[in-house]
Amino acid sequence: MPRAIVTGGAGFLGSHLVDRLLAEGYEVIALDNLITGRIENIVHLAGNERFRFIKQDVTEYLYIDGPVDIVFHFASPASPVDFATKPIQILKVNALGTHKTLGLAKAKGARYVLASTSEVYGDPLVHPQTEDYTGNVNPVGIRGAYDEGKRFAEAMTMAYHRHHGLDTRIVRIFNTFGERMRLDDGRMVPNFIGQALRGEPLTVYGDGQQTRSFCYVSDLIEGIWRLSQLPDYHEPVNIGNPDERTVLEVAQLVKQLAQSPSDIVFRPLFSPDEPRRRRPDITRARQLLGWEPQVSVEEGLRRTIEHFRARLAVG
Repeated sequence: MPRAIVTGGAGFLGSHLVDRLLAEGYEVIALDNLITGRIENIVHLAGNERFRFIKQDVTEYLYIDGPVDIVFHFASPASPVDFATKPIQILKVNALGTHKTLGLAKAKGARYVLASTSEVYGDPLVHPQTEDYTGNVNPVGIRGAYDEGKRFAEAMTMAYHRHHGLDTRIVRIFNTFGERMRLDDGRMVPNFIGQALRGEPLTVYGDGQQTRSFCYVSDLIEGIWRLSQLPDYHEPVNIGNPDERTVLEVAQLVKQLAQSPSDIVFRPLFSPDEPRRRRPDITRARQLLGWEPQVSVEEGLRRTIEHFRARLAVG
């Protein structure tokens, strides 16, 4: 039975990845210090003999007994709210945590998969963003802790590949949404859905004309799974939905799908470095993985709204 480690395994993406690995026949050890992860995301796995949870800060000493076949490093706060409130933790988990988990993979002879991000492109001057674009990032801005943390993590991962021959993969994740996001996440989709379901005004930052490209979580996990199984490829791969929408369009769509009476209000931008446009070029994923999104933004939002509606009803 293959054995996988997932850091950030109680988080939004990490917990969905754990489910997929278990479905594929893996034994899974999830590590999470729970500063943004939630036990509720993995409580359904209680009693599963092939699943083990360890509350662990992966920036500290990391020991796993027995063999390991693959390490997925998915631990990191990832919300714009976290950039301002948890910058040190973000930098540490993407620097020290990446170093520790790469060392674990090297010691075990395991494949290594790094969860990177579209934020490595910063406020892009190239559109759509291809993997060979090196980005436009402000290292001293509010977003710098996350942007530069992930850029460092990519550099460290490639250094281990080139210097130690470690079998590595880098997935650059674009905006993703779905079940198990935090209600207080601070990102656009849970913000809009929570506000719509509570009858509060939907808060749009800036003029609402900045764009994002939203991928439903099941599609993202499928792309990550395929990349993790791809032999002998080490360059970054964009995984995301090229269906580009303005922030205002998304707010209007959530309001419509939630059948909410809420107004839409405008507030100043959270950060002057916020990207104006964001859309992945997924040519590489299509060619290498035969992958592209299957779930429309509308259908994904319907599913996510119902999930949040049930959570709010419970309390």
